[in-house]
Amino acid sequence: MEWLIPVLIVLALVIIAGVYLWATYNSLVQLNVRVDEAWSDITVQLKRRADLLPNLIESVKGYAAHEKAVFENVTRARAETLQATTPGDAGVAEGHMQQALRSLFAVAEAYPQLQASQNFLQLQQSIVDTEDKIQASRRFYNGGVRELNTKIKVFPNNMFARNLGFHEREFFEVVDGAAISEPPRVQF
Repeated sequence: MEWLIPVLIVLALVIIAGVYLWATYNSLVQLNVRVDEAWSDITVQLKRRADLLPNLIESVKGYAAHEKAVFENVTRARAETLQATTPGDAGVAEGHMQQALRSLFAVAEAYPQLQASQNFLQLQQSIVDTEDKIQASRRFYNGGVRELNTKIKVFPNNMFARNLGFHEREFFEVVDGAAISEPPRVQF
């Protein structure tokens, strides 16, 4: 009977450790899925903005056809955004996109008749709405990444999380912070 107490203690410790590992694994899976979902939301909004840009460019081209460099920059930034597959790539592309949009809206401001165009105003409003959604999606994504990375780094999770296939995720940060320090200026 003396051997029964140590066996029960060891068995209880193994059960507690197993329950802890099971609960931690499940919470890491949930956080990982949440981060994937948030990244998907960002890509949807980036795609939406990229789909709106050709219409906006065509609207502005009709009034400012000689601004070829601005249109090329927006087109190049659009392509870069669509090709971004990681948060780091998307951050670089986002900086370029913000600079290109700022230039495009600056050109548009020089043409009062364009500013009066209902089509242009609707496109501008759609771009502004999409920019707000991108920012909200980015905050949601970065919050999920923060939670996941923290859960992976804290003790005792850090001893086994990586062995279970969980790795820290990259934040979605714009590489050129000056590019987004001022959002594209839109005047109605």
